[in-house]
Order: sequence, then structure tokens, then C-alpha cells
Amino acid sequence: MTALEKAFAEAAAAGITQQKIDIGGLRVNVARFGKGPPLLLLHGWPEFWLVWRPLMLRLGDSFELIAPDLRGCGDTGKPTPGPDASATAERHALDMFAVMDALGHDGFGVIGGDLGAYVMQAMSHRQPQRLTGTLYLCTPYPGLGHRYGQPGHLIEVWYQYFQQLPWAAQLVGSSRESCRLYFRHFLDHWSGDDPAVFGDLLEAYVDNFMKPGNIQGGFDWYLSSAPNRRLWLEGKLPAQPRIDVPSRFLWGRRDPLIAPEWSDRLKDYWSEPSIRFVETGHYVHAEAPGIVAEEASGFFGKLINRTGAR
Repeated sequence: MTALEKAFAEAAAAGITQQKIDIGGLRVNVARFGKGPPLLLLHGWPEFWLVWRPLMLRLGDSFELIAPDLRGCGDTGKPTPGPDASATAERHALDMFAVMDALGHDGFGVIGGDLGAYVMQAMSHRQPQRLTGTLYLCTPYPGLGHRYGQPGHLIEVWYQYFQQLPWAAQLVGSSRESCRLYFRHFLDHWSGDDPAVFGDLLEAYVDNFMKPGNIQGGFDWYLSSAPNRRLWLEGKLPAQPRIDVPSRFLWGRRDPLIAPEWSDRLKDYWSEPSIRFVETGHYVHAEAPGIVAEEASGFFGKLINRTGAR
């Protein structure tokens, strides 16, 4: 049994199920657990649904947790065999609405960070009436502006350019050892250089990324988002209306990728954001699942009680 198979077996023993949902030519793998009002969990990069297991087990008594592998990631389908520049935030948003349609959920809350946070913003602009609320974790957003590409920060974002190269996935996946070295860097460094956060799951992550197409599937996000990322760095990204969906933010004080002080422009993009800073790195949900569960229960609980949403 591989490390990934063992992790899946442990999740299944705890009651987490996985199923495939067909949505117009894409087969999406979805993990589910719990009963109650639905919460959609959107992972970032380099993650897949398994990163949500600790949070799912903490919230299952109060919510139905729905954790898909995003397009190109995990056990969700790979629409093209090579690099694909169509995996934009808007495309991911349409995928997620289709998944929730298939599961019979018209309204729902969303939790996510990193890539998932981009998708949440796209969903909030496209169909805000369907979102009960949104809980963001260490969030990239246009307000980062040129700061995200300043000289002192380039050491943290080099990978976003490397991963656009057509041979990058082949190089990273040329051996299990090269795959392990590459992804261990991001798992450990973004956790505040604490190897204990993902230590028990490192080999499961390597198993995941050594599956055919999974490295390129994740890299496709950086290929697809490059045009908009350049526009925001240049201050030329077209403005969109502020998001009115009730939104709560959790931000790691030790996040090396998205500095907590860069949250200063949230009010330019959200109508009424509220924020809490926590003593974590980038992976708030993996480093402090208890805090995220506490915040989710309080935030979504109040919204559901106020609106009567189910």
C-alpha cells in the first residue's frame, strides 16, 4: 500500500467518502463528510482535497463538507495531455458551481486559500447570490499590486514563472526524488519552515504528484493566470465591483508568500471584510485546523441563523 492509499484508507475509516461527478466533459473527484448546511472547501497549490481532512473531521457534526480536487489536480480529470492555459479562475468557478448543482446545493458557504481564494473571488463576482459567506485563508488579491513583484519578494515567487515553461513539469517529475525535493520545499517553507506540518503526509503528496498529469495539471493554473497577474503587477487590471458576499479573512503572521501587512487594501475589493491574524505560515488550514474550525463554526453559524440558509 502506498502512502497515498494509506491516507485515503484512514480518511475512509473516519467516514470521508470520495466520488466522481461528471460536469460537461470533466470528471471531478469530490471528498465528502458530515451533515448539515453545505460548505465547499477549495484547496490551493500544491494541494489536493486531502489537505482538508483535519478540518473536515472537526466540522462534520455541524456541516456537510465538500472538498473537490480542482481541475487538473488530484484525481480530477486532466482535460488536455500537455500545458493548458484555459484553467483560469473563472473556469474553476464554473466547475465548482456545476459540482454544487450536481449535488443539489443552490446556496452554500465557501472556505479556501491560495488558488482556492482566486476561485472564490471569481465565484463571488459571477453568482454572489448563491454564496452564504466566504472564509478566506492567506488571500492573493489584486490589492497586492506591484508589491507582489518587488525585488525583495522575487525569491518567493520565482516558481510562478518557472512553472509556465513547457518542460517544467517533465523536469520536476523526472524522478520521485526530484518530485519530493520540489514539493517538500513549498510544503515546508510556506509552513514557516516547519517540516512537521506535512511530514507525515510528504510521501502521500509525492504519490499524488507522480500520478500522470498531476504536476502539469497544477502548473496549468500559473500558465492560465499569468496575463491577469501581470496586469495587476502593472496596476492595469480592470476594476471590478466590490464583493458584497459576507467575507471573513484569516491571515498567517508568518506567511512568507503573502505578507500579512498586504491585507491593507481588502476594503477596496470587499464591502465589509473582517480579519483575524493567526500565528501560522501560509497553510492556516493545515497548521491550525482548530482555529479555522472555530472561525468557520462561528462565522457560518451566525450567517445561517440570520438568513435561515440550509
